Amino acid sequence: MFRGAMRAATAAAVTMAGYAGVAQQMTQAQQDRVVKIDQIQVIGSHNSYHSGFAPSERKYLEMKNPKALYSLDYKHAPLPDQLNGGVRQIEIDVFADAKGGRYAHLPIDDAATKAGLPPDPDFDPQHEMEKPGFKVMHVQGVDERSTCHTFVRCLTVVRDWSKQHPQALPIFILVESKEDDGTERPGMIKTEPFTPAVFDALDAEIRSVFKPGEYITPDEVRGKAETLEAAVLAGGWPTLAKARGRVVFLMDQHKHGPVYAEGHPSLKGRILFTNSDPGRPETAFVEQNDGTKEAIDALVKKGYLVRTRTDEGTKQARTNDTTRRDLALSTGAQMISTDYPASEPSEWTGFKVELPDGLVARCNPVNKPAGCVDSLLEPKAMTTAAK
Repeated sequence: MFRGAMRAATAAAVTMAGYAGVAQQMTQAQQDRVVKIDQIQVIGSHNSYHSGFAPSERKYLEMKNPKALYSLDYKHAPLPDQLNGGVRQIEIDVFADAKGGRYAHLPIDDAATKAGLPPDPDFDPQHEMEKPGFKVMHVQGVDERSTCHTFVRCLTVVRDWSKQHPQALPIFILVESKEDDGTERPGMIKTEPFTPAVFDALDAEIRSVFKPGEYITPDEVRGKAETLEAAVLAGGWPTLAKARGRVVFLMDQHKHGPVYAEGHPSLKGRILFTNSDPGRPETAFVEQNDGTKEAIDALVKKGYLVRTRTDEGTKQARTNDTTRRDLALSTGAQMISTDYPASEPSEWTGFKVELPDGLVARCNPVNKPAGCVDSLLEPKAMTTAAK
């Protein structure tokens, strides 16, 4: 069934082997025709929209819930600055808000004022939270400050950046669909559940920003294969020649994968690649946020895209514990996510996550084609993001 794909893969391997001896003479265009998007490794940012707490919010949390503040005390530069700094995977948390206004009021600000703290700056001066559509934030009512409050706005700034940098590597966009876990919490704003219809609306928002061809879809990867998983196991990911300047949408929330795939076998007609389990027809992407090297590398060798993390809850950043970071960098995970990319080191210790020699990307250490040259992918970050 996949003889054509196998012949193409064999030819590609032979081509790259031929280039290996004359690597310095090879051009980016030549390499791009061989290297696929699952054969590179990039650095990503976790909760990429997160702009941190205002002064009184921070003080209030310090008084009432210091453990929460400890974990949430990080922030990122605006998305274009991160991309300029070399980040090629971002993560956006979305909350459904069909009518608008559900999250337009920030209860933590009321609590801080009641506690006698001075008012913080308005978290939504443009009143974007009052409009219908998906909202971008971390914890409703508590941690809502974002560099882009709406999903459409976040996507728009990414698309604008991509249009300005058509030769950049594809940007992987993780989307985490957020909703309550069913636990009653006094004062917590109740979320809207994610149903197939709500996911239809999410896809519609993506299509309102990105035109067909500007993003890589499950249909494109699946091609004529029987299932999406069969396609990726047969090497069906597009080459960099077909992927530069585009984006890839991935679902971060594992439990919502079956909901998103309902009525869409092998994600037919959908935009996001779901975070799924090997053996399912729609599986092309698998998260291993704290996975072992053996588990991650095994998945990469089979053809799946994998994302892992190097730090969590500011713990490693406060102590400069590089154990988890070093493990992640030793794997073949295509996306290595952190709260501290090179352009945004930890304020406590200088902890940061970067590839060797300041590279934006490198040939994947586990499945790279023979002769792949790191510097031909994207040699250096274009600028340094604002601290």
